[in-house]
Amino acid sequence: MINPLTGGLEFNDMISDSKNTDKEFSDLNENFSPIQSTLSLKEKIALVKEVGEEILNEDELETLFKTKSMPNVYDGFEPSGRMHIAQGILRAINVNRLTKAGCIFTFWIADWFAQMNNKMGGDLEKIRIVGRYFVEIWKAVGMDLKNVRFLWASDEINKHSDVYWQNVIDVARKNSLNRMIRCCQIMGREPTNLSAGQILYPCMQCTDIFFLKADITSLGMDQRKVNVLAREYCDEIKKKDKPIIISHHMLMGLVEGAEKMSKSIPDSAIFMEDSEKDVERKIKKGFCPIKQVDGNPIFDYIKYIIFPKCGKLFIERKEENGGNILYDNYEKLCQDYKDEKVHPNDLKPAVAKSINAMIEPVRKHFETDPQAKKILELVKSFSVTR
Repeated sequence: MINPLTGGLEFNDMISDSKNTDKEFSDLNENFSPIQSTLSLKEKIALVKEVGEEILNEDELETLFKTKSMPNVYDGFEPSGRMHIAQGILRAINVNRLTKAGCIFTFWIADWFAQMNNKMGGDLEKIRIVGRYFVEIWKAVGMDLKNVRFLWASDEINKHSDVYWQNVIDVARKNSLNRMIRCCQIMGREPTNLSAGQILYPCMQCTDIFFLKADITSLGMDQRKVNVLAREYCDEIKKKDKPIIISHHMLMGLVEGAEKMSKSIPDSAIFMEDSEKDVERKIKKGFCPIKQVDGNPIFDYIKYIIFPKCGKLFIERKEENGGNILYDNYEKLCQDYKDEKVHPNDLKPAVAKSINAMIEPVRKHFETDPQAKKILELVKSFSVTR
């Protein structure tokens, strides 16, 4: 059923069977069985706020949750090679917060977008296998999938092409070329030497929000420009209920000055199936200036991954260095580090041990599950392109 205001599809019409691709693999949505939250309104909103480094607009959250018990949340991702902990652990933490609040979370597997962006050499079959690899990791790392559905962009667009492309054209004609070029940073591209397909990309991503009838967009701060474009487009079409933008933190890379974890710098990123030794080596080499918490990637991981997931950090050290200590308060740890009561050489092994414990279920999943093992072997055989 077509929504007459935005051209988008009603929720029940959007579940794809995805049976036309990779039939040998299991249904991506086999765990999808939505349940409502039993939390109070105040508790739901508090959980959602934990996700956002920035929320546009925060005052709209209460209205949304008062009028809709299971809001629709959207996040799109390009299948683009190996997954690092920002995409794996941090994303799972944030998704679980939103689904605990009763949201229906839609992962838009942006296979056509990855093809336009020349990921995996533009090979759609390889891109879709990488998409499945992402889902296998989220299963293993502890993402609660009852309220999570996965949709292949190419399948859904092909099934409803008249609705989708009309909206893309409308977004395109209501915005300038310069605006689209500025939005192309959402692809990790600088606005030089863009292909025609890459310039079309922001128009399509903006359309996705309305096509999926998203009440909330939950993407990283790097996707902010196109989400703001969607809110401004609502003004153009006189749509009162704008998507609420919840932009989450971008996890830092391990090298000095890396504001965002990047796959293109392997030692700056910790990948979800890295070995224990790889994690220990990368953390040991990681930028961690004495007494400095801000701009320190080791503290970034403690704040956004370790404390939300574990609630504590246990530091083992020799008696002459102060002995073992358990921190269950992030602010206390920060202060002790600034006061030089905790040294980088104390901190790094503890952080490496915590991260290894989080990704160990992923390693085991790819070792013991035949389907997951086959998918990982295929992904490792592909050449990653940008």
